[in-house]
Order: sequence, then structure tokens, then C-alpha cells
Amino acid sequence: MPTSRMEAFSDGVIAILITVMLLELHIPHGTTWGALHDSYPLLLTYVLSFVYLGIYWNNHHHMLMATERVDGLVLWANLHLLFWLSLVPFTTGWLGENHFEKVPAAAYGIVLLAAGLAYYGLQTAIIRSQGEGSKLAEAIGDDLKGKASPVLYVIGIALSFVNRWLAVAVYIGVAVMWFIPDRRVERKIAAAEATRAD
Repeated sequence: MPTSRMEAFSDGVIAILITVMLLELHIPHGTTWGALHDSYPLLLTYVLSFVYLGIYWNNHHHMLMATERVDGLVLWANLHLLFWLSLVPFTTGWLGENHFEKVPAAAYGIVLLAAGLAYYGLQTAIIRSQGEGSKLAEAIGDDLKGKASPVLYVIGIALSFVNRWLAVAVYIGVAVMWFIPDRRVERKIAAAEATRAD
């Protein structure tokens, strides 16, 4: 089956998750910059989580651009990813409301780790469905960022019990690493379209 329904559903879920996180932000009582003081932890976690959801949305879109069809396994793998992403607003609120304490910081990292592994599972299911010679398989290649991310999340989770700010720094570092959309897929699709045009 074509990818359009899965992509539309995923886009809708991610949009709802961002909306839920936004609704969790508390409006400060007061009209000075000082009134923002109590809100800044939740605001900072919102920004980080918004960036993460944006990264997943962007890379999910690029991955599906290189996908010709989906099957049942791919659909379930996609739902698995969306399940873990749906927990991002919960851990975002918990982390922000509790000023980056160690257990919420670890829980935030666990959800990021699980979402990263679920994304890798979706990618693997698509490649298995389309074959090792597919556009996606060729574009992904060694996937160093994909392999490094879970390791960094585990380090961040462990660090949350030692120094929560180091854990948050690791989570920010992974987001920075993925901030630029995956150009490998874009280049592969552009090359395939150029070949077809010739």
C-alpha cells in the first residue's frame, strides 16, 4: 500500500503531541521578567522536546520519501514509534515541573532512547520490506548517527544520577547532532529523480 495514509496519520499525531506540550505551559502570574522565573524549567524542556519532535517529524518525512510502499510490519513499527513519541509530553512535563531532578531526567532519557530504537526498528522494517537495494537502504549506509544516538542516551540516563545537568547536556547534544535533516536521503532521492528524468 502507498505511504500517504501512514504519513498523514503520523503528521497528525506529532502535531497533537506538540499541542499537548504547549497546553501544559503555565501562564505566569505577573507582568515582569521575574514572573517567568518559575516557568523557565518547563519552558526549557518544552523547547527541547519541541526540537526532538520536529527532528522526528522531519526525518520521518524524509524516510517516507524514500519509501515506495508499506506493509503490515511497517505500519506496526510506525505505531511503535508513535507510542514512544506520545510519552514525550508526559516526561517533558515531569522534567520541567521538577526542575530537572535526577529521576525525571532519567525517565526523559529512557523515552528518548526507546523512541530512537523504535525509529531504527521502523527504518529496518522498511528496508526489509523493500530490499537491501532500496533507495532507503542505500541512503542510510553505515548510519553512524543512528548507532551513536542510543549509546549517548544510555550515557545521559546514567549521568542523570550523577549530575542531571550533564544528562541534559547529552540530550541537547544528540538533538544538535540530528538537527539538520538527513541529507543522505535527500541526495539519494534527488539522484534517483535525475536518473528518471534522463
